[in-house]
Amino acid sequence: MAYKREPTVVGVPNFNAAEDAATLRGAMKGFGTDEQTIIDILTTRSNIQRQAIAEAFTHEYGRDIIEDLKSELGGHFEDVIVALMRPPAEYLCKELHHCMEGLGTDEHVLVEILCTRTKPEIAEIVETYERLYNRPLAEHMCSETSGDFRRLLTLIVTGARDEEAGGDHARAVEAAQQLYDAGEAKWGTDEEIFNKILAHESFTQLRLIFEEYKNISGRTIEQAIKAEIGGELADALSAIVECVENAPAWFAQRLRAAMQGAGTDDAAIVRIVATRAEIDLGDIKREYERIYDKTLRSELEGETSGDYKRALVALLGPA
Repeated sequence: MAYKREPTVVGVPNFNAAEDAATLRGAMKGFGTDEQTIIDILTTRSNIQRQAIAEAFTHEYGRDIIEDLKSELGGHFEDVIVALMRPPAEYLCKELHHCMEGLGTDEHVLVEILCTRTKPEIAEIVETYERLYNRPLAEHMCSETSGDFRRLLTLIVTGARDEEAGGDHARAVEAAQQLYDAGEAKWGTDEEIFNKILAHESFTQLRLIFEEYKNISGRTIEQAIKAEIGGELADALSAIVECVENAPAWFAQRLRAAMQGAGTDDAAIVRIVATRAEIDLGDIKREYERIYDKTLRSELEGETSGDYKRALVALLGPA
């Protein structure tokens, strides 16, 4: 389903970068830090405005605002503020790099970032990754993943998706039949067909394919994926399907998972709240309440504390 995106952060009118830079410098200078002022400014400015503040800060004081913030703040509060201060593609590249460095790879982060973005967003991430790390994202990712999961992510990262074509009903029927024949209709599953269709077709076309799949199979494509495919590939394909149908609901479920169980996945909470605030966090809030009958605000308040909590709640916008 298509939806009108509702951000919770849109920037402020009558913006003055030099004034904000001076206020932030004052909040960090001398004895003690004025965390509330930092929250008030940075959670209400758009990312473009924050980049202008960073530039004004360097111009006026000869200092890097991110380095100053890091030296004054700590913990998850610092994580939120630094996430807000980086350009979105740069921040997501740092998250991707971090999830693949060292021992083991966090496949959930790869799925969350790569399977939910549009083709232009992916293209910007790919370009930014190579600039930051002097290494193609596809190459790094291929060294850290394997099998059909690696093949799917490679198709996404290399820009295989056709987002120009409009909906074609006849092609949708044909693709739905191919998916059915590759999964439910045979013994064993041909994952390559699922990868090819879900990574190549536009979101508009995929909506049509999923409708036709239900007509052919009698059950949803999500149900088929869960029954026929396992592991990280199932997570990745499900993320694509759910984001085609209702991206805010997928992110709401991801936030819920980050707050449930033993320990809180604060990295996921920070990443989603900080990067979706200017896109569709208003929709995510609404879906969260619809699915769980609880507000996202109350859940975050129950799972976080201090300045970290205040920053997250500020990004959620009005109750």
